[in-house]
Amino acid sequence: DFTAALETRLDEVSAGDLNWKVLLREFWTDFHAATSAAGELRTTAILDALNESLGPHIFPQKEDGSDPRECPLCHQGQLSLKTSRFGAFVGCSRYPDCKFTRPVAAPDAEGGGADGGDRTLGNDPVTGQPVELKIGRFGPYVETMPLDADKPKRSSLPKGWSPASLELEQALRLLALPREVGAHPEDGKMITAGLGRYGPFVLHAGTYANVSDIEEVFEVGLNRAVALLAEKRAGRPGRGSAVAPLKELGEHPEDKAPVQVMAGRFGPYVKWGKINATIPKGTAPEDMTLEAALPLLAERAAKAPAAKTKKAPAKKAAAPKKAAAKKPAAKKAPAKKKAASAEE
Repeated sequence: DFTAALETRLDEVSAGDLNWKVLLREFWTDFHAATSAAGELRTTAILDALNESLGPHIFPQKEDGSDPRECPLCHQGQLSLKTSRFGAFVGCSRYPDCKFTRPVAAPDAEGGGADGGDRTLGNDPVTGQPVELKIGRFGPYVETMPLDADKPKRSSLPKGWSPASLELEQALRLLALPREVGAHPEDGKMITAGLGRYGPFVLHAGTYANVSDIEEVFEVGLNRAVALLAEKRAGRPGRGSAVAPLKELGEHPEDKAPVQVMAGRFGPYVKWGKINATIPKGTAPEDMTLEAALPLLAERAAKAPAAKTKKAPAKKAAAPKKAAAKKPAAKKAPAKKKAASAEE
């Protein structure tokens, strides 16, 4: 029985035979497994038991003698242990009127320095404000209070970043997001790169395109961002329609066909009919001209394999006609003997 097992473990904590942090860590794993299997556990009763038994550990006495369970935000509610699908946290009893929450120290946290604890990473060199790492209900995040702001600026930690090894420089890079990548060559609207609920992205005019990882958010350039956005738009419903060019350069002198700058998977390129030529690195799509595109297209056309012409199948020599076999002449029926002349 899950409840009976929990009571036994709580007795071990009271006797000093079990670390309360280890109990919490094991509790959440077993608790979610048990609820998914049985579905009838009295969650409130279990949390009440944990609050009562682990209270001295989670809410230690304060030096000034004040109530350790008093909510520091509203000063009216009582703090207690709560649960969510992300694990344990401490919240105010006046929720949702008061939304104060704080993490429960992780089993290995000492003084708030491990994955489960809050800590100050340092001060922002521009504003002088402290930059803090916090562990919330939905995971770790960094926070700082900008000057003349009403609320702090926050950023979640991206996938793969450990709170235990997080440094001030990394936190400042996150808090600087979203960053401006550059103006889109098609309409001049700004492209930005940032970190969102579904991961790192680039954004332009309401269109989000995913990037490979958080490092690309910090480093992605204009050409790459334009290509990613073009791919995303081309993949939407109605992809059979032609993708709009980034820039029209004019007519090719040979056949008057249009020469265009297009966004491709591996970067922008110039297009003339069926000939595509990559734009050299360092050249922005909006700076491309017809005069600069023609040599690129000519070079690419020279390298293109010559189109194979299908040879007409050789005609087979007509077989000599065999002389038609002569039909044997039809045999003439033997002449009928003339009837004997009447006897005289």
